[in-house]
Amino acid sequence: MIDYFSFFGGIPLNIDLSVDIFEYVRDYFMPHILSFEQNIKPSYILDSPYHELLIAVAKGDGKIFGGVKKARISESLGEELVQQLCDLDIIYLEESREMLLGLVEGQHKSYRMQAKIRFKIPFYRFWFGFIEPFRDEIVKGNYNKAMDYLLAHHERLRSLIYEQLSNEMLIDFFSENNTRIVSSGSYWDRNNEFDIIAITSNNEIIIAECKYKDRKVCRNELGKLKFKAEQSNLNVSHWVLFSKDGFSNELLHHKESRLSVFDIKDMQKWLLG
Repeated sequence: MIDYFSFFGGIPLNIDLSVDIFEYVRDYFMPHILSFEQNIKPSYILDSPYHELLIAVAKGDGKIFGGVKKARISESLGEELVQQLCDLDIIYLEESREMLLGLVEGQHKSYRMQAKIRFKIPFYRFWFGFIEPFRDEIVKGNYNKAMDYLLAHHERLRSLIYEQLSNEMLIDFFSENNTRIVSSGSYWDRNNEFDIIAITSNNEIIIAECKYKDRKVCRNELGKLKFKAEQSNLNVSHWVLFSKDGFSNELLHHKESRLSVFDIKDMQKWLLG
């Protein structure tokens, strides 16, 4: 479910979700690429200079000036295009939440972090990151380069969707346990990036790490997370780990009271209500 949503979320699709996602892309999606292209609206964003900017954003870390630089367009044009794409509901800007946490911790920052560009529709991110750069070859029936690239880099697609779902699940979990989250989402500062940082109504900080990988999360991942929090001067009240493939015995046997863990089965139960 998560794989298909991370590729095709936001467009009509009626298929058997048990079919391998990569088989579907190669055997059905790519042969019908021109039909799927009709979902990109307005169609002029497939042309220059929107085309270059959207590819750069989809393939990069999302930071606004980094995307403009990779697209090889001027900052003034880049800012204009970003505003147009926001107005079209193609993308939105996610600002750094560092100042909010700085106020919680009593810190004051003298610098401004870059905002990140996010796609509103998952399919657009898939298209511009993995299809559009190879479109002409795919139309000719040559799928190998596109498939090789997809197999090598698809992790960044589903990881972001998993983080977004984990964020919503975290809010629900703490709400059910009588803790109200007043702010939650990704976080970055000059030193580190965190998948999720949430702030409660009592100004407590919760940090979560999301791992959508085919291996168990070990105890040292929690240690790394704590080290990063220390580097960023964050006083954390609770830790949360999300893992597609579960957790090592060591981590589960030494699970501390301030740690909550959720695997993919927990998320599926949550998604199904």
